[in-house]
Amino acid sequence: MRKDVRILLVGEPKVGKTSLIMSLVSEEFPDEVPLRAEEITIPADVTPERVPTHIVDYSEAEQSDEQLYQEISKANVICIVYSVNNKKSIEKVTSHWIPLINDRTDKDSRVPLILVGNKSDLVEHSSMETILPIMNQYQDIETCVECSAKNLKNISELFYYAQKAVLHPTGPLYCPEEKEMKPSCVKALTRIFKVSDLDNDGILNDNELNFFQRTCFNTPLAPQALEDVKNVVRRNMTDGVQDNGLTLKGFLFLHTLFIQRGRHETTWTVLRRFGYDDDLELTQEYLFPLIKIPPDCTTELNHNAYLFLQSVFDKHDKDRDCALSPEEVKDLFKVFPYMPWGPDVNNTVSTNDKGWITYQGYLSQWTLTTYLDVQRSLEYLGYLGYSIIYEQESQAAAMTVTRNKRIDLQKKQTQRSVFRCNVVGSQGSGKSGFLQAFLGRSLQRQRTIREDHKSLYAISTTYVYGQEKYLLLHEVMPEFDFLGPDEADLSCDVVCLVYDVNNPQSFEYCAKVYKKHFMDSKTPCMLIAAKSDLHEIRQHYSLTPLEFCRRHKLHPPQPFTCNTSDVPIKDLYTKLTTMAMYPHLAQVDSKNSTFWLRASLGATVFAVLGFAMYRALLKQR
Repeated sequence: MRKDVRILLVGEPKVGKTSLIMSLVSEEFPDEVPLRAEEITIPADVTPERVPTHIVDYSEAEQSDEQLYQEISKANVICIVYSVNNKKSIEKVTSHWIPLINDRTDKDSRVPLILVGNKSDLVEHSSMETILPIMNQYQDIETCVECSAKNLKNISELFYYAQKAVLHPTGPLYCPEEKEMKPSCVKALTRIFKVSDLDNDGILNDNELNFFQRTCFNTPLAPQALEDVKNVVRRNMTDGVQDNGLTLKGFLFLHTLFIQRGRHETTWTVLRRFGYDDDLELTQEYLFPLIKIPPDCTTELNHNAYLFLQSVFDKHDKDRDCALSPEEVKDLFKVFPYMPWGPDVNNTVSTNDKGWITYQGYLSQWTLTTYLDVQRSLEYLGYLGYSIIYEQESQAAAMTVTRNKRIDLQKKQTQRSVFRCNVVGSQGSGKSGFLQAFLGRSLQRQRTIREDHKSLYAISTTYVYGQEKYLLLHEVMPEFDFLGPDEADLSCDVVCLVYDVNNPQSFEYCAKVYKKHFMDSKTPCMLIAAKSDLHEIRQHYSLTPLEFCRRHKLHPPQPFTCNTSDVPIKDLYTKLTTMAMYPHLAQVDSKNSTFWLRASLGATVFAVLGFAMYRALLKQR
């Protein structure tokens, strides 16, 4: 909502503009009226909407045309004052004032107008018959008020309507000619309905209506009031109420009714509570709340965020198969202005046999987005209504900013849950296969992936000493320039150097990258001997891969293949996660010879336990 409101009064001389302002301020008709009243400010605490209001007078005798134009450009609402007993002043509304204001304002952001008929104490009749055709002709006219500065009739109402025209404008919501809401308003209210429909059955039941009412107006509806609302809808439309709940059609009808009855502040209260601005766009403040992320810190979703995302998954997994079909994904993202997930997402996270994103894959994708681009994750949670459903100040409450990585290294422990592994290797070394195998896909299945649907990322969970962690694999392209001193892609937790055992040129690339960038760094590295199902050929390098590892105190090259009939084994990924969590133990020495054995055993035990728990959870869901 606006921080303040600026009201400008214009009109022909002697129609009573200044008298209106002075009667409002002093609550009595002035004995002497100056040519022009000084600008006055009404404090927020004495206005109905709790917004400071500036009232500006215009005097043809005291001000130039240029000063008038400046005031028009600064005004939020303009009151065109005429005298009800002066036909010429009424004619000037359309012949002079409205064209002048329209010429001085942008077509896309026209200022609302209020027609003010002053001196109603001097006549027996109303000017409304003359004014109504003018109101129908000009969409910018919000309303018309007849008042009397002398009798103090409708003075406070006039300025209330002016304030309301700015804070709760009709223009963006409703088309008077068509007698229906504008498409942008229907679109916004449809999103609000969908967010409020917590079980996604297309109906707002009594609990959901009460939650909505409390969220927007800080008070629940009494049972009788709830029934009265539904009865109003029932009387006016056949499909507005279903199973004793409000349908989308009924919800939209109610808001149309509010607007038609001049209660559009009700609809604006709802729109603003759900993040919309005066143009019915979600505000930047709502979508992108401030969140400070110091250097060398990462972003993760917290427990409440995962609970919320689980509830979103549940309400869209209609067939309860623990996966989202393309139709279910489309339904989930109906509250978004665009489809945020492309086909590459299905090759970034785990899917079922049909290629549909599983529950685990869904959470993994959210984890990935939060880690790589927290602003986008905030935006997405905003569309889903996280802060509203969980009654938080903003989506920033869903985020955990981890402590500086240097502190983790000093303390030799971490509270982080997401670890990044950069996968490096020459063209054709098997990097993509390594990523896809992490998602349980054999080489045969990988061959069905379209080139334009491939992803440079893969993320899933692993278990290290009984703790569930996310490992994020990022395939670094061979042409990537590592030279940048603060290059983002070097800020990882572990590096995977992949070479093809069947290509004699493949290992040299890994050796050069290691010596140039990682030999003196604290980032642990693992060498992967990919395509180990093929014949191993001697590498064209001064040292064999095994000798290279011994010299640089690296673990021996780890054989890997995804050319299997079974799902590829995940042991390697557990080892990588363990190295990322405990980088001080990653170098080979006599002290930690049992490190891998313990890590692998722990991972195997907890993977089995985790799978059993996961199945139990699915049964409950």
